[in-house]
Amino acid sequence: MKKIYSYGKGVISYRDQGKGKVIVLVHGYLETSEIWTGFARKLAESFRVISVDLPGHGGSDIYSDVHTVEFMATVIRDLTEDTGTGKIFLAGHSMGGYVALAFADLYPEKLTGYCLFHSHPFADTPEVIKRRKMEIRLIQAGKWNMFFSDSIQKMFASKNLEKFKAELQHSKEISSTIPGEAIISVLNGMMARPSRLPVMEEGRIPLLWILGAMDNYINCEQIQGRVRLPGNAELCVLPDSGHMGFVEEEEHSLKVLAEFVNKCS
Repeated sequence: MKKIYSYGKGVISYRDQGKGKVIVLVHGYLETSEIWTGFARKLAESFRVISVDLPGHGGSDIYSDVHTVEFMATVIRDLTEDTGTGKIFLAGHSMGGYVALAFADLYPEKLTGYCLFHSHPFADTPEVIKRRKMEIRLIQAGKWNMFFSDSIQKMFASKNLEKFKAELQHSKEISSTIPGEAIISVLNGMMARPSRLPVMEEGRIPLLWILGAMDNYINCEQIQGRVRLPGNAELCVLPDSGHMGFVEEEEHSLKVLAEFVNKCS
């Protein structure tokens, strides 16, 4: 059951389940907290798990025409302080990883550690910015269906499309619930974000970096060569996953994440 946190002139929706060390799950682009449902339920057998609907997504209100990753990180900080979590472990999927890095940059004292789940520290390239602007134009023209379906399908490794047919359809259904205005807000926010490579490399906070060997969005081999991981960071490459490792290799992901969270305490 979702809970509501009154925030500014709106509300933020979230789920809070389990007991123990606190893990906060942050969804990615074209997702809501619902994407974590099965994964969060299993994590909650050993931890307290909070899954947040980012502003404009799920049950959370839209606050602006630009939802920066810094704003979304501040929302999570304020929410977790209000719920009395103490220090948290923050795990962000894709765009949620950008939020996690912003949180680590702004509020390192609030973290026991963080996880980038199919994400990276770099700012958008000109090519990516061009694509995001095209997506905004399509949404404004009422033609968002032209790219949503393909974008969601590419999140799964090609070889897993049949195996996870139901999960793929569920992801498409989740994306269809997000208002176009909210999608434009986060697209604007992602285009505005800086590189946070120094945050990742300086190692002030323990980091778990999870990548998929078959990711269609992040070249697994190339991205590793662009980051010098500090001594308190761990890299996990999921061999049979695309961009959705917590679905495509759920048990592997659960084991790696739980072990790292326990070490961070």
